[in-house]
Order: sequence, then structure tokens, then C-alpha cells
Amino acid sequence: MQDFKNLAVWTKSHELVVEVYRSTTRVSDRSYPGLMSQMRRAASSIPTNIVEGCGHRSQSEFARFLQMAGASALELSYHLLLAHDLGAIGDIAYAKLDARTLQVRQMLGGLLRKVRGDLREPPAPRRRASSDGVPRTA
Repeated sequence: MQDFKNLAVWTKSHELVVEVYRSTTRVSDRSYPGLMSQMRRAASSIPTNIVEGCGHRSQSEFARFLQMAGASALELSYHLLLAHDLGAIGDIAYAKLDARTLQVRQMLGGLLRKVRGDLREPPAPRRRASSDGVPRTA
């Protein structure tokens, strides 16, 4: 188990959720039924999955939850694009949120690669024969 608050990607994803909520509070749900709530759910799912993954002892479980966080970030990217194209959020808000979402996606990808790399077993030492025929570790 690790403390999620020590992860930079959690901090950035939490800030993204706050910004998504702030940017969508003035948007009428009547005009875009379900879109704002779906966008908020996708955004909040990112740090939530990171937190849940930190609650597991195994690195493979942590990696699985990081994958889910990444999928939620992709979902958010689409909802942001849709909201922008429908006129629900303006150009400046879209650019800001899209850039933050991309940053979180990249950070998640980096952390996932690191976690998966830690899961791999170190390579076995290579053996080579010495001049006397006794194998030696390289």
C-alpha cells in the first residue's frame, strides 16, 4: 500500500477534476442531457482509480487500476471534445482542460510503464565458461 497523495499524477488528476467541475457548473444540463455529469464522472474516475490501486498490495493490481484511470482519461478527452463541438464549453476552457487531460494521460502512461517494469523479473545472470571449463557468472 502506498499513499496516493504522494503521487504527482494523483495531484494533477485531482486538480483536473476540480477544474472540470468549475468549468461545467454554468452549463445547463437541459441543453446537454447527461453530458456534463458523464464528463464529471469520467474526470473523477481518474484519481479515484489511482487511489483504489494504491490500496492494493500487489503491483499487478496497481497497474490494473492505472489502466482503468487511463481509460477514464481517454473517455474524458472525448467528452471534452464533444462538449466543445456542441458549444457547451468555449475554446479557452476546452484548450485548458484538454491540455491538462493530456498531461495526466502522459503521466499515467509513465507510471504504468514503471510499475510494469518493476513487475518483470530481473534477467538471470549470464554464464560463460572460463579457460578451465568451470562456468562463471558474467
